[in-house]
Amino acid sequence: MAENTDAREFGFTWTECDGAHDDMPELSDGDDDEGQWLEEEEEDRPPVNVTCLFCDRSLTSVPAALQHCAGEHQVNLVDVLRRHNLDDYGYIKMINFIRSTKCAASFLTGLPDAPLPWESEDFLRPVLQDDLLLQTDPEELCEDSCASTGVSPGAESHDALQRRAQAAEERARSSEEALTRAMDDLHKLKLLAQGLVLNAGSGKSGNLGSVAELREDEDEAYFGSYGHYGIHEEMLKDKVRTESYRDFMYRNPDAFRDKVVLDVGCGTGILSMFAARAGAKQVIAVDQSEIIYQAMDIVRSNQLEDKITLIKGRIEDIQLPVQTVDIIISEWMGYFLLFESMLDSVLYARDLYLADGGSVYPDLCNISLAAVGDAQKHQEHIAFWDDVYGFNMGCMKKAVVPEAVVEVVKDDTLISEPAVIQTFDCNRVCLSDLEFASEFSLKITASTECTAIVGYFDIFFEKGCGNKVMFSTGPQVTKTHWKQTVFLLERPVSVQAGEELRGKIIVRKNKKDPRSLWVTFDLGDGKQTYSLQ
Repeated sequence: MAENTDAREFGFTWTECDGAHDDMPELSDGDDDEGQWLEEEEEDRPPVNVTCLFCDRSLTSVPAALQHCAGEHQVNLVDVLRRHNLDDYGYIKMINFIRSTKCAASFLTGLPDAPLPWESEDFLRPVLQDDLLLQTDPEELCEDSCASTGVSPGAESHDALQRRAQAAEERARSSEEALTRAMDDLHKLKLLAQGLVLNAGSGKSGNLGSVAELREDEDEAYFGSYGHYGIHEEMLKDKVRTESYRDFMYRNPDAFRDKVVLDVGCGTGILSMFAARAGAKQVIAVDQSEIIYQAMDIVRSNQLEDKITLIKGRIEDIQLPVQTVDIIISEWMGYFLLFESMLDSVLYARDLYLADGGSVYPDLCNISLAAVGDAQKHQEHIAFWDDVYGFNMGCMKKAVVPEAVVEVVKDDTLISEPAVIQTFDCNRVCLSDLEFASEFSLKITASTECTAIVGYFDIFFEKGCGNKVMFSTGPQVTKTHWKQTVFLLERPVSVQAGEELRGKIIVRKNKKDPRSLWVTFDLGDGKQTYSLQ
């Protein structure tokens, strides 16, 4: 600390005037004056009056009032507190009950353990204004009682100590519940504020989406799964996926030159580094999972720390160091495209940060269906339960069929032409569009039995790109880590070449777990709902 501090540092200015020193009064040492002030303060302080609970007598202090109640009315309020394990609220209710009902002191000594007559919330309302008994901590009363009787807390009976411990535990539990409610309220207010910011001056709905409404602790399992290195190795080794992103950026450097790029769910940072190498001025990479710490080391190892800023957190919970970004890149796709609902987070970032004229990449995607005729696969998964080592386990089908299966479908088992059932423009789509119903018609190419419907998706990088890039996750092309999503039919459907298998599909989020999906098929003969989780 500097010893000679110029007063100007604190905004003071000294002005010298003639006679200023003569007019300045002498300052005292303070000790005598302090004593005088205290005496004057005590003289000015109004006398303390504590009205007895059972008569009109006024006492000069709370301890005096308690002693008066014990001596004159034969009731020890501290004993009542301990006997009924009253917490702060219970103590306040008791005082107000006595004052409002004017009950006799003997009434308190004959009370049962429960229920107590002052349990109503109405007794939290003070009967007397500035009632000092209400301003007293009941725990202090108990401690003062021990001290005045010469009994140390350690000498209390086992039952008394147990009652005090139970009361303290109950107070702690109540405090935790109150804190939980307060945190929930704070989370709701935060969502409301975010909604107002996102939708200010627009006609958009204020609904942020079920994923954004998840608290961080509720979403922990999802992000925790991406903290494991194996899943990142699998994605990086998926050449169809990774090279498509790389080719899109490297072949379209004009789209990235001097741009600010946001990478939502950056993982190891591979897309961020592609963007930096493609000419981006600044890249902001965001991820909530623990892999972000490895991404930081990877970025430094490749001398890109001057261009790439990494931030740990959910995009819904953090604030970027910039007001807007020119490009949002993300590998958000899950099984059947929409599983995991990561697109929700990309749309959140788009609505909050994307500059006018900017773009989300990939910008287009679609979901397709095709009919499958694979009797062997149906036998392995469904018919298998009819005879298991000589036992009929057919009842298992009701549990097995509704589970969608993620696996690689052989191209030669397809028995229809594919049909696109839904297309999304990531620069225009809104959250409500991600739950949809669509009718479809599959043109059958072989006379056989349809044992399943397979779903997959295609991805496109097109907007503003001189060199467009796309990739598919269908059974007809090189397999990806997304494989395909298979919806097995409990009973195969006979089909003829040239005819059309018509149906309707409904896709919606699981309200209890918004990162999983419910997919319902109506093929005419009946409906079946599948879970993807």
